[in-house]
Amino acid sequence: MRTTAEQARGPEQFLLRRQALYLSGYDRAADTGDWLAHQQRTERPDDWLTAWLNNRSVAAVAARHGDRDRMDFFIGTALQDDAGEAANLAYWAYWVGEAPLPQLSDDFIADGSLGPWHGDKLLTHLVDGIAPEHGYVDLNIHSVWALLQIRPNLLSSGEAARALRERLPIMLDGGGLSSRARRELESILYAIRLAEA
Repeated sequence: MRTTAEQARGPEQFLLRRQALYLSGYDRAADTGDWLAHQQRTERPDDWLTAWLNNRSVAAVAARHGDRDRMDFFIGTALQDDAGEAANLAYWAYWVGEAPLPQLSDDFIADGSLGPWHGDKLLTHLVDGIAPEHGYVDLNIHSVWALLQIRPNLLSSGEAARALRERLPIMLDGGGLSSRARRELESILYAIRLAEA
Protein backbone atom coordinates (compact mmCIF):
# COMPACT_ATOMS: atom_id res chain seq x y z
CA MET A 1 0.00 0.00 0.00
CA ARG A 2 2.85 2.39 0.84
CA THR A 3 4.53 1.67 -2.49
CA THR A 4 1.29 2.41 -4.33
CA ALA A 5 0.92 5.70 -2.45
CA GLU A 6 4.51 6.70 -3.15
CA GLN A 7 4.30 5.91 -6.86
CA ALA A 8 0.84 7.37 -7.57
CA ARG A 9 1.91 10.97 -8.12
CA GLY A 10 0.28 12.22 -11.31
CA PRO A 11 -2.93 14.26 -11.33
CA GLU A 12 -4.81 11.35 -12.88
CA GLN A 13 -3.71 9.17 -9.96
CA PHE A 14 -4.89 11.51 -7.22
CA LEU A 15 -7.74 9.28 -6.07
CA LEU A 16 -5.52 6.18 -6.07
CA ARG A 17 -2.88 7.98 -4.01
CA ARG A 18 -5.41 9.40 -1.55
CA GLN A 19 -7.04 6.01 -1.01
CA ALA A 20 -3.65 4.28 -0.64
CA LEU A 21 -2.59 6.88 1.94
CA TYR A 22 -5.86 6.49 3.79
CA LEU A 23 -5.64 2.70 3.87
CA SER A 24 -1.99 2.91 4.92
CA GLY A 25 -3.24 4.70 8.01
CA TYR A 26 -4.60 1.38 9.28
CA ASP A 27 -1.05 0.04 9.47
CA ARG A 28 -0.10 -0.45 13.14
CA ALA A 29 3.66 -0.24 12.45
CA ALA A 30 5.53 2.15 14.73
CA ASP A 31 6.68 4.35 11.84
CA THR A 32 3.23 4.78 10.22
CA GLY A 33 2.61 8.24 11.66
CA ASP A 34 6.01 9.55 10.60
CA TRP A 35 5.68 8.03 7.14
CA LEU A 36 2.23 9.58 6.65
CA ALA A 37 3.44 12.96 7.90
CA HIS A 38 6.30 12.83 5.39
CA GLN A 39 3.89 11.94 2.59
CA GLN A 40 1.68 14.89 3.55
CA ARG A 41 4.64 17.28 3.52
CA THR A 42 5.43 16.23 -0.06
CA GLU A 43 1.93 17.15 -1.25
CA ARG A 44 1.51 20.43 -3.11
CA PRO A 45 -2.20 20.61 -3.94
CA ASP A 46 -3.03 23.30 -6.46
CA ASP A 47 -6.77 23.51 -5.87
CA TRP A 48 -9.16 23.82 -2.94
CA LEU A 49 -10.74 20.38 -3.24
CA THR A 50 -7.45 18.48 -3.41
CA ALA A 51 -6.11 20.36 -0.39
CA TRP A 52 -9.37 19.79 1.51
CA LEU A 53 -9.39 16.06 0.77
CA ASN A 54 -5.73 15.69 1.72
CA ASN A 55 -6.27 17.52 4.99
CA ARG A 56 -9.33 15.40 5.77
CA SER A 57 -7.46 12.17 5.10
CA VAL A 58 -4.48 13.21 7.22
CA ALA A 59 -6.77 14.24 10.08
CA ALA A 60 -8.67 10.95 9.88
CA VAL A 61 -5.49 8.87 9.94
CA ALA A 62 -4.07 10.93 12.81
CA ALA A 63 -7.30 10.46 14.78
CA ARG A 64 -7.15 6.73 14.18
CA HIS A 65 -3.67 6.78 15.72
CA GLY A 66 -4.82 8.74 18.76
CA ASP A 67 -3.95 12.30 17.64
CA ARG A 68 -7.26 14.10 18.08
CA ASP A 69 -5.67 17.55 17.84
CA ARG A 70 -5.24 17.32 14.08
CA MET A 71 -8.93 16.42 13.66
CA ASP A 72 -9.89 19.30 15.91
CA PHE A 73 -7.77 21.60 13.73
CA PHE A 74 -9.39 20.23 10.56
CA ILE A 75 -12.89 20.80 11.94
CA GLY A 76 -11.96 24.27 13.17
CA THR A 77 -10.46 25.40 9.87
CA ALA A 78 -11.82 23.33 6.97
CA LEU A 79 -15.43 22.99 8.15
CA GLN A 80 -16.12 26.51 9.33
CA ASP A 81 -17.61 27.93 6.13
CA ASP A 82 -20.46 26.89 3.84
CA ALA A 83 -18.13 25.33 1.25
CA GLY A 84 -16.34 23.19 3.82
CA GLU A 85 -19.57 22.08 5.52
CA ALA A 86 -21.20 21.22 2.19
CA ALA A 87 -18.10 19.28 1.09
CA ASN A 88 -18.03 17.32 4.35
CA LEU A 89 -21.68 16.30 4.10
CA ALA A 90 -21.43 15.49 0.38
CA TYR A 91 -18.35 13.35 1.06
CA TRP A 92 -20.10 11.43 3.83
CA ALA A 93 -23.40 11.13 1.97
CA TYR A 94 -21.75 9.62 -1.09
CA TRP A 95 -19.60 7.15 0.77
CA VAL A 96 -22.46 5.83 2.91
CA GLY A 97 -24.68 5.27 -0.13
CA GLU A 98 -27.03 8.25 -0.11
CA ALA A 99 -26.23 9.29 -3.69
CA PRO A 100 -28.58 8.21 -6.48
CA LEU A 101 -25.79 7.79 -9.06
CA PRO A 102 -22.12 6.77 -8.99
CA GLN A 103 -19.63 9.62 -9.35
CA LEU A 104 -16.65 9.35 -11.70
CA SER A 105 -14.56 11.97 -9.91
CA ASP A 106 -14.43 13.78 -6.58
CA ASP A 107 -15.70 17.02 -8.12
CA PHE A 108 -19.19 16.45 -6.66
CA ILE A 109 -17.72 17.11 -3.21
CA ALA A 110 -17.03 20.74 -4.06
CA ASP A 111 -19.45 21.61 -6.84
CA GLY A 112 -22.78 20.49 -5.38
CA SER A 113 -23.51 18.03 -8.21
CA LEU A 114 -24.17 15.01 -5.98
CA GLY A 115 -27.89 15.28 -6.55
CA PRO A 116 -30.67 14.93 -3.98
CA TRP A 117 -30.08 12.82 -0.92
CA HIS A 118 -32.25 12.32 2.15
CA GLY A 119 -29.89 11.89 5.08
CA ASP A 120 -31.28 8.81 6.87
CA LYS A 121 -28.35 6.55 5.98
CA LEU A 122 -25.89 9.28 6.82
CA LEU A 123 -27.43 9.97 10.22
CA THR A 124 -27.41 6.24 11.02
CA HIS A 125 -23.74 5.96 10.08
CA LEU A 126 -22.69 9.04 12.02
CA VAL A 127 -24.66 8.15 15.15
CA ASP A 128 -22.94 4.75 15.20
CA GLY A 129 -19.65 6.65 15.43
CA ILE A 130 -20.66 8.79 18.39
CA ALA A 131 -18.88 6.73 20.98
CA PRO A 132 -15.97 7.71 23.25
CA GLU A 133 -13.67 5.03 21.83
CA HIS A 134 -14.28 6.06 18.23
CA GLY A 135 -11.25 7.88 16.80
CA TYR A 136 -13.36 10.26 14.73
CA VAL A 137 -15.91 11.02 17.42
CA ASP A 138 -15.39 14.79 17.09
CA LEU A 139 -15.88 14.66 13.30
CA ASN A 140 -18.97 12.48 13.70
CA ILE A 141 -20.47 14.84 16.27
CA HIS A 142 -19.74 17.87 14.12
CA SER A 143 -21.14 16.16 11.04
CA VAL A 144 -24.38 15.23 12.86
CA TRP A 145 -24.65 18.81 14.08
CA ALA A 146 -24.14 20.15 10.52
CA LEU A 147 -26.52 17.58 9.01
CA LEU A 148 -29.28 18.54 11.43
CA GLN A 149 -28.78 22.20 10.54
CA ILE A 150 -29.90 21.44 6.98
CA ARG A 151 -32.15 18.40 7.65
CA PRO A 152 -33.85 19.03 11.04
CA ASN A 153 -36.69 16.69 10.03
CA LEU A 154 -34.30 13.75 10.59
CA LEU A 155 -34.89 14.19 14.33
CA SER A 156 -38.54 13.25 14.10
CA SER A 157 -38.33 9.74 12.73
CA GLY A 158 -36.23 6.66 12.39
CA GLU A 159 -34.05 4.40 14.48
CA ALA A 160 -31.02 6.70 14.13
CA ALA A 161 -32.89 9.59 15.73
CA ARG A 162 -33.87 7.35 18.66
CA ALA A 163 -30.31 6.08 19.03
CA LEU A 164 -29.06 9.67 18.99
CA ARG A 165 -31.51 10.65 21.75
CA GLU A 166 -30.27 7.77 23.90
CA ARG A 167 -26.57 8.33 23.25
CA LEU A 168 -26.38 12.10 23.89
CA PRO A 169 -26.79 12.04 27.69
CA ILE A 170 -24.17 9.28 27.97
CA MET A 171 -21.70 11.26 25.88
CA LEU A 172 -22.39 14.51 27.73
CA ASP A 173 -21.95 12.80 31.13
CA GLY A 174 -18.62 11.29 30.07
CA GLY A 175 -15.29 13.02 29.74
CA GLY A 176 -12.77 13.46 26.98
CA LEU A 177 -14.86 15.61 24.65
CA SER A 178 -13.45 18.74 23.10
CA SER A 179 -15.23 21.95 24.03
CA ARG A 180 -16.55 22.22 20.45
CA ALA A 181 -17.94 18.66 20.54
CA ARG A 182 -19.62 19.32 23.89
CA ARG A 183 -21.22 22.55 22.59
CA GLU A 184 -22.44 20.77 19.45
CA LEU A 185 -23.89 17.87 21.46
CA GLU A 186 -25.70 20.33 23.72
CA SER A 187 -27.05 22.11 20.63
CA ILE A 188 -28.27 18.78 19.21
CA LEU A 189 -29.90 17.91 22.53
CA TYR A 190 -31.68 21.29 22.54
CA ALA A 191 -32.89 20.68 18.95
CA ILE A 192 -34.21 17.26 20.00
CA ARG A 193 -36.15 18.82 22.88
CA LEU A 194 -37.63 21.42 20.54
CA ALA A 195 -38.62 18.70 18.04
CA GLU A 196 -40.34 16.75 20.81
CA ALA A 197 -42.20 19.76 22.24
